[in-house]
Amino acid sequence: MGPRSVAVIGATEKPGKVGNAIMQNYIDVGFQGRVYPVNINAEGKIMGFDAYKSILDIKKEIDLAVISVPAEVVPKVLAECGKAKAKGVVIVTSGFAEVGREDLQDRIVSISKKYHMPVIGPNCLGVMDTRARNDTLFLPTSKIDRPKIGGVSFVSQSGSVGSSLLDLISGEGFGLARFISYGNAAVVDEVDLLNYLAHDKETKVIIYYMEGAKRGREFVDVAKTATKLKPVVILKGGMTPSGASAAHSHTASLAGSTQAYEAVFRQFGFVEARTLEDCLYFAKIFDTQPLTTGNRIAVLTNGGGHGVLATDALYNNGLIMPELSKENQKRLRKVMPGIVNIRLPLDIGGDADASRFAAALDALSDDKNVDAIMAITLFQTPGADESVADAIVNHAAKKLKPIVAVSTGSTYTKSHVSLMENGGVPVYESPDVAAKALAALVNYSRYRKGAA
Repeated sequence: MGPRSVAVIGATEKPGKVGNAIMQNYIDVGFQGRVYPVNINAEGKIMGFDAYKSILDIKKEIDLAVISVPAEVVPKVLAECGKAKAKGVVIVTSGFAEVGREDLQDRIVSISKKYHMPVIGPNCLGVMDTRARNDTLFLPTSKIDRPKIGGVSFVSQSGSVGSSLLDLISGEGFGLARFISYGNAAVVDEVDLLNYLAHDKETKVIIYYMEGAKRGREFVDVAKTATKLKPVVILKGGMTPSGASAAHSHTASLAGSTQAYEAVFRQFGFVEARTLEDCLYFAKIFDTQPLTTGNRIAVLTNGGGHGVLATDALYNNGLIMPELSKENQKRLRKVMPGIVNIRLPLDIGGDADASRFAAALDALSDDKNVDAIMAITLFQTPGADESVADAIVNHAAKKLKPIVAVSTGSTYTKSHVSLMENGGVPVYESPDVAAKALAALVNYSRYRKGAA
């Protein structure tokens, strides 16, 4: 359950200010709880809400306090939150350890411990809970779209990485459960957050951007459990010497040894992303598809050249294109036109329609030599239309075997991509990207099987 009452400390009527943006977001996302604007200079109302000079003046239970005041003032305000018995605090203000002000950050830690009060930040965007409509981000809804409700949770040590990936997620076919930007991790850190999301019922898949772990041993201990429960897609910043230096100046993070992190990722089943795009590619296959039994991938296509590219992509990602069983070869021969060569990659012709796609998908799913399917659907061809997209969605809904789609194109194609992704089919723009996502699914499936 999300917060039912939020105090925004530093709220203001002035457009362009962080406190104004946070208040406006609570209005825009339709938060159903109580919002209390707090400003030491408050008189009357702020943005239509009764305003208070201090959180101590509210005299009501506060589930969450969001602090957006100058860094020097934060310790005093945080102590008032403790006295007001706020259940949790987000500090979006920067100007702490990341700029050498360890003294200020140490005071935050001390106050948090005194009042047994969890604190996210400082130097962060805070949290978003799509179901509870709790949104502490100071990024206006007019500039960054909010994702729909879903099963992917995203944790980011960096606010900029978090905001850009959030914007990208809003354009994908999967939705978000929770977003947490934790910044300097003065109190609540990567260990706490991974443990929380590992046991969170709303979270099916975790995306994690981190620059370093302060509690490396504890992080490994939590990872042992987390990755056995659900996929954890991790993008590590600071993997090069220059990047590690930048990470330290960004969030005062101890970036650590690249080799050590990579060893941990491999040993404990993390799905390692190399780019922001990888995070999206991997998240949507894990969010929509079951685990796979092996690495034998059947490629179905209505364009021969794409079948060739897919063959190369599978090979380059450690995947296998098998031979179809004799029974299925006979079955397909009966339902396919004579021009179709009954072998993988299965090119069913440029005039293939929905019935031909459906027959091929059923046969491939029934084949004992096939573990997953890559369905390449080029909507530029005469027979490919909305009914083909529906056929793929209907087949995927059966959850017989993992399936990904590949559709390359512009306006007409993208409208059909939306149909498939909204129907729970992960769609990729090229065979290479689809193969990369399938490889991630195969490798994680192997880990889960070995860890069972």
